[in-house]
Amino acid sequence: MAGYDVTEEPLEAKRRTGYLPENPPVYPDMTVDEYLTFVARIKGVPRRDVRKRLNEVVEKCAVTEVRRRQIGKLSKGYRQRVGLAQALIHNPDVLVLDEPTAGLDPKQIIETRELIKGLAGQHTVVLSTHILPEVSKTCQRVVVINAGLIVAVGTPDELTRRLQGFETVLITVEGPAAEIMDKFQRVGGVNWVEPRDSSQGRVTLEVNSEKDKDVRAELAQAVVESGWKLFELKTSGLSLEDIFLKLTTKDLSEEAAAGALKAAN
Repeated sequence: MAGYDVTEEPLEAKRRTGYLPENPPVYPDMTVDEYLTFVARIKGVPRRDVRKRLNEVVEKCAVTEVRRRQIGKLSKGYRQRVGLAQALIHNPDVLVLDEPTAGLDPKQIIETRELIKGLAGQHTVVLSTHILPEVSKTCQRVVVINAGLIVAVGTPDELTRRLQGFETVLITVEGPAAEIMDKFQRVGGVNWVEPRDSSQGRVTLEVNSEKDKDVRAELAQAVVESGWKLFELKTSGLSLEDIFLKLTTKDLSEEAAAGALKAAN
Protein backbone atom coordinates (compact mmCIF):
# COMPACT_ATOMS: atom_id res chain seq x y z
CA MET A 1 0.00 0.00 0.00
CA ALA A 2 1.61 3.27 -1.16
CA GLY A 3 4.89 1.39 -1.62
CA TYR A 4 4.78 -0.36 1.78
CA ASP A 5 4.15 -4.05 2.39
CA VAL A 6 1.10 -4.24 4.66
CA THR A 7 2.41 -7.41 6.31
CA GLU A 8 5.95 -6.16 6.99
CA GLU A 9 5.29 -2.43 7.58
CA PRO A 10 1.61 -2.21 8.55
CA LEU A 11 1.85 1.08 10.47
CA GLU A 12 3.56 2.91 7.61
CA ALA A 13 0.97 1.54 5.16
CA LYS A 14 -1.89 2.66 7.43
CA ARG A 15 -0.43 6.16 7.82
CA ARG A 16 -0.62 6.59 4.06
CA THR A 17 -4.12 5.22 3.69
CA GLY A 18 -7.50 6.89 4.15
CA TYR A 19 -10.56 4.68 4.62
CA LEU A 20 -14.28 5.33 4.36
CA PRO A 21 -16.40 2.29 5.30
CA GLU A 22 -19.97 1.85 4.08
CA ASN A 23 -21.25 3.41 7.33
CA PRO A 24 -19.20 6.58 8.04
CA PRO A 25 -17.38 6.35 11.43
CA VAL A 26 -18.70 9.63 12.84
CA TYR A 27 -19.66 10.81 16.32
CA PRO A 28 -23.18 12.28 16.10
CA ASP A 29 -22.83 14.49 19.19
CA MET A 30 -19.78 16.32 17.78
CA THR A 31 -19.86 19.19 15.33
CA VAL A 32 -18.13 18.66 12.00
CA ASP A 33 -15.20 20.88 13.05
CA GLU A 34 -14.80 19.11 16.39
CA TYR A 35 -14.88 15.68 14.82
CA LEU A 36 -12.42 16.44 12.02
CA THR A 37 -10.04 18.13 14.46
CA PHE A 38 -10.18 15.02 16.65
CA VAL A 39 -9.52 12.73 13.67
CA ALA A 40 -6.63 14.90 12.48
CA ARG A 41 -4.92 14.60 15.86
CA ILE A 42 -5.30 10.82 16.17
CA LYS A 43 -4.02 10.42 12.61
CA GLY A 44 -0.86 12.31 13.44
CA VAL A 45 -1.41 15.60 11.62
CA PRO A 46 1.05 18.10 13.21
CA ARG A 47 -0.81 20.48 15.54
CA ARG A 48 0.36 23.51 13.55
CA ASP A 49 -1.18 22.04 10.37
CA VAL A 50 -4.54 20.89 11.77
CA ARG A 51 -6.45 24.11 11.04
CA LYS A 52 -5.05 24.30 7.50
CA ARG A 53 -5.96 20.68 6.72
CA LEU A 54 -9.39 21.17 8.26
CA ASN A 55 -10.14 24.16 6.05
CA GLU A 56 -8.89 22.31 2.97
CA VAL A 57 -10.97 19.16 3.44
CA VAL A 58 -14.24 20.89 4.41
CA GLU A 59 -13.97 22.91 1.22
CA LYS A 60 -12.98 19.92 -0.93
CA CYS A 61 -15.82 17.79 0.47
CA ALA A 62 -18.33 20.68 0.29
CA VAL A 63 -19.27 20.69 3.99
CA THR A 64 -18.20 24.26 4.74
CA GLU A 65 -21.75 25.45 5.38
CA VAL A 66 -22.41 22.75 8.00
CA ARG A 67 -19.03 22.65 9.72
CA ARG A 68 -20.41 24.02 13.01
CA ARG A 69 -23.49 21.80 13.10
CA GLN A 70 -23.83 18.53 15.00
CA ILE A 71 -23.18 15.56 12.75
CA GLY A 72 -26.22 13.71 14.08
CA LYS A 73 -28.48 16.43 12.68
CA LEU A 74 -27.05 16.26 9.17
CA SER A 75 -28.59 14.45 6.19
CA LYS A 76 -27.13 11.10 5.12
CA GLY A 77 -25.48 12.78 2.17
CA TYR A 78 -23.69 15.30 4.38
CA ARG A 79 -22.66 12.57 6.84
CA GLN A 80 -21.15 10.69 3.91
CA ARG A 81 -19.19 13.81 2.95
CA VAL A 82 -17.97 14.22 6.53
CA GLY A 83 -16.87 10.58 6.44
CA LEU A 84 -14.91 11.27 3.26
CA ALA A 85 -13.37 14.35 4.88
CA GLN A 86 -12.08 12.26 7.80
CA ALA A 87 -10.50 9.84 5.31
CA LEU A 88 -8.73 12.77 3.62
CA ILE A 89 -7.73 14.84 6.65
CA HIS A 90 -4.18 13.44 6.80
CA ASN A 91 -3.72 13.76 3.01
CA PRO A 92 -3.21 10.02 2.33
CA ASP A 93 -1.55 8.60 -0.77
CA VAL A 94 -4.25 5.91 -1.07
CA LEU A 95 -7.98 6.37 -0.45
CA VAL A 96 -10.13 3.25 0.04
CA LEU A 97 -13.90 3.75 -0.31
CA ASP A 98 -16.38 0.99 0.51
CA GLU A 99 -19.82 1.42 -1.13
CA PRO A 100 -19.59 5.25 -0.88
CA THR A 101 -23.02 5.93 -2.43
CA ALA A 102 -25.03 3.22 -0.66
CA GLY A 103 -28.33 4.61 0.64
CA LEU A 104 -28.00 8.03 -0.97
CA ASP A 105 -30.70 9.66 -3.08
CA PRO A 106 -30.06 10.23 -6.84
CA LYS A 107 -28.87 13.82 -6.38
CA GLN A 108 -26.49 12.83 -3.58
CA ILE A 109 -25.17 9.92 -5.65
CA ILE A 110 -24.29 12.23 -8.54
CA GLU A 111 -22.62 14.74 -6.19
CA THR A 112 -20.61 11.99 -4.47
CA ARG A 113 -19.48 10.55 -7.81
CA GLU A 114 -18.26 13.95 -8.97
CA LEU A 115 -16.44 14.45 -5.68
CA ILE A 116 -14.70 11.08 -6.00
CA LYS A 117 -13.69 11.72 -9.63
CA GLY A 118 -12.29 15.08 -8.54
CA LEU A 119 -9.86 13.29 -6.22
CA ALA A 120 -8.20 11.41 -9.10
CA GLY A 121 -4.67 12.59 -9.74
CA GLN A 122 -4.23 13.72 -6.14
CA HIS A 123 -4.80 10.31 -4.57
CA THR A 124 -4.97 6.70 -5.67
CA VAL A 125 -8.66 5.92 -5.15
CA VAL A 126 -9.72 2.32 -4.59
CA LEU A 127 -13.49 1.92 -4.85
CA SER A 128 -15.11 -1.28 -3.55
CA THR A 129 -18.71 -1.71 -4.70
CA HIS A 130 -21.32 -4.19 -5.93
CA ILE A 131 -23.15 -1.41 -7.79
CA LEU A 132 -21.63 -1.98 -11.22
CA PRO A 133 -22.97 1.18 -12.93
CA GLU A 134 -21.04 3.03 -10.21
CA VAL A 135 -17.84 1.50 -11.54
CA SER A 136 -18.44 2.49 -15.16
CA LYS A 137 -19.25 6.09 -14.18
CA THR A 138 -16.41 6.55 -11.69
CA CYS A 139 -13.46 4.22 -12.31
CA GLN A 140 -10.72 4.06 -14.92
CA ARG A 141 -9.60 0.51 -14.11
CA VAL A 142 -11.54 -2.54 -12.91
CA VAL A 143 -10.50 -5.53 -10.79
CA VAL A 144 -13.08 -8.34 -10.60
CA ILE A 145 -12.73 -10.66 -7.57
CA ASN A 146 -14.57 -13.97 -7.32
CA ALA A 147 -14.28 -16.26 -4.26
CA GLY A 148 -11.17 -14.36 -3.13
CA LEU A 149 -9.43 -14.74 -6.50
CA ILE A 150 -8.68 -11.96 -8.99
CA VAL A 151 -10.36 -13.08 -12.21
CA ALA A 152 -9.90 -9.96 -14.34
CA VAL A 153 -7.95 -6.70 -14.43
CA GLY A 154 -8.30 -3.91 -16.99
CA THR A 155 -10.44 -1.08 -18.28
CA PRO A 156 -14.09 -1.87 -19.08
CA ASP A 157 -13.27 -1.66 -22.81
CA GLU A 158 -10.34 -4.07 -22.43
CA LEU A 159 -12.47 -6.58 -20.55
CA THR A 160 -15.21 -6.31 -23.17
CA ARG A 161 -12.80 -7.00 -26.03
CA ARG A 162 -11.17 -9.88 -24.16
CA LEU A 163 -14.47 -11.63 -23.40
CA GLN A 164 -16.58 -10.73 -26.40
CA GLY A 165 -14.22 -11.88 -29.13
CA PHE A 166 -15.77 -9.58 -31.76
CA GLU A 167 -16.66 -5.93 -32.32
CA THR A 168 -20.27 -4.73 -32.25
CA VAL A 169 -21.75 -1.63 -33.89
CA LEU A 170 -25.32 -0.36 -33.62
CA ILE A 171 -26.52 1.62 -36.64
CA THR A 172 -29.90 3.24 -37.36
CA VAL A 173 -30.72 3.95 -41.00
CA GLU A 174 -33.82 5.09 -42.89
CA GLY A 175 -34.36 2.89 -45.90
CA PRO A 176 -35.37 -0.63 -47.02
CA ALA A 177 -34.34 -3.01 -44.26
CA ALA A 178 -33.58 -6.03 -46.45
CA GLU A 179 -31.35 -4.02 -48.81
CA ILE A 180 -29.54 -2.35 -45.93
CA MET A 181 -28.79 -5.69 -44.24
CA ASP A 182 -27.56 -7.16 -47.53
CA LYS A 183 -25.32 -4.14 -48.16
CA PHE A 184 -23.79 -4.25 -44.68
CA GLN A 185 -23.27 -8.00 -44.86
CA ARG A 186 -21.00 -7.45 -47.89
CA VAL A 187 -18.76 -4.94 -46.05
CA GLY A 188 -15.29 -6.38 -45.53
CA GLY A 189 -14.71 -7.73 -42.02
CA VAL A 190 -18.42 -8.02 -41.13
CA ASN A 191 -19.36 -11.42 -39.68
CA TRP A 192 -23.13 -11.03 -39.42
CA VAL A 193 -25.93 -8.45 -39.27
CA GLU A 194 -28.99 -8.73 -37.02
CA PRO A 195 -32.07 -6.49 -36.78
CA ARG A 196 -32.68 -4.80 -33.41
CA ASP A 197 -35.65 -2.50 -34.04
CA SER A 198 -37.76 -1.12 -36.88
CA SER A 199 -40.22 1.77 -36.85
CA GLN A 200 -41.33 4.69 -39.04
CA GLY A 201 -39.19 3.56 -41.95
CA ARG A 202 -36.06 3.32 -39.84
CA VAL A 203 -34.21 0.15 -38.97
CA THR A 204 -31.64 -0.36 -36.17
CA LEU A 205 -29.15 -3.11 -36.88
CA GLU A 206 -26.47 -4.83 -34.83
CA VAL A 207 -23.38 -5.35 -36.96
CA ASN A 208 -20.77 -7.79 -35.66
CA SER A 209 -17.28 -7.70 -37.14
CA GLU A 210 -13.94 -9.39 -36.64
CA LYS A 211 -12.11 -8.60 -33.41
CA ASP A 212 -10.12 -5.33 -33.60
CA LYS A 213 -11.80 -4.52 -36.93
CA ASP A 214 -13.56 -1.12 -36.88
CA VAL A 215 -16.09 -1.08 -39.71
CA ARG A 216 -17.89 2.17 -38.82
CA ALA A 217 -16.35 4.18 -41.65
CA GLU A 218 -17.24 1.51 -44.22
CA LEU A 219 -20.82 1.28 -42.92
CA ALA A 220 -21.26 5.06 -43.09
CA GLN A 221 -19.86 5.09 -46.61
CA ALA A 222 -22.27 2.33 -47.65
CA VAL A 223 -25.22 4.37 -46.34
CA VAL A 224 -24.13 7.54 -48.16
CA GLU A 225 -23.46 5.71 -51.44
CA SER A 226 -26.92 4.14 -51.32
CA GLY A 227 -28.67 7.44 -50.65
CA TRP A 228 -30.10 6.33 -47.31
CA LYS A 229 -30.32 8.52 -44.19
CA LEU A 230 -27.99 7.76 -41.28
CA PHE A 231 -29.42 8.60 -37.83
CA GLU A 232 -27.07 6.85 -35.41
CA LEU A 233 -23.81 4.94 -35.51
CA LYS A 234 -22.10 3.78 -32.31
CA THR A 235 -20.06 0.93 -30.88
CA SER A 236 -21.71 -1.38 -28.40
CA GLY A 237 -20.06 -3.74 -25.94
CA LEU A 238 -20.82 -5.90 -22.94
CA SER A 239 -22.11 -4.11 -19.87
CA LEU A 240 -20.17 -4.48 -16.63
CA GLU A 241 -23.01 -6.70 -15.40
CA ASP A 242 -22.45 -8.98 -18.41
CA ILE A 243 -18.69 -8.98 -17.82
CA PHE A 244 -19.11 -9.79 -14.14
CA LEU A 245 -21.48 -12.68 -14.83
CA LYS A 246 -19.20 -14.12 -17.52
CA LEU A 247 -16.16 -13.92 -15.24
CA THR A 248 -17.84 -15.36 -12.17
CA THR A 249 -19.69 -18.19 -13.90
CA LYS A 250 -18.17 -21.42 -12.62
CA ASP A 251 -17.17 -22.92 -15.95
CA LEU A 252 -15.48 -19.68 -17.10
CA SER A 253 -13.90 -18.29 -13.95
CA GLU A 254 -10.85 -20.60 -13.89
CA GLU A 255 -9.95 -19.87 -17.53
CA ALA A 256 -10.63 -16.14 -17.11
CA ALA A 257 -8.53 -15.99 -13.96
CA ALA A 258 -5.54 -17.55 -15.71
CA GLY A 259 -5.83 -15.11 -18.61
CA ALA A 260 -6.34 -12.08 -16.38
CA LEU A 261 -3.40 -12.90 -14.13
CA LYS A 262 -1.20 -13.45 -17.19
CA ALA A 263 -2.27 -10.03 -18.55
CA ALA A 264 -1.67 -8.37 -15.17
CA ASN A 265 1.85 -9.79 -14.97
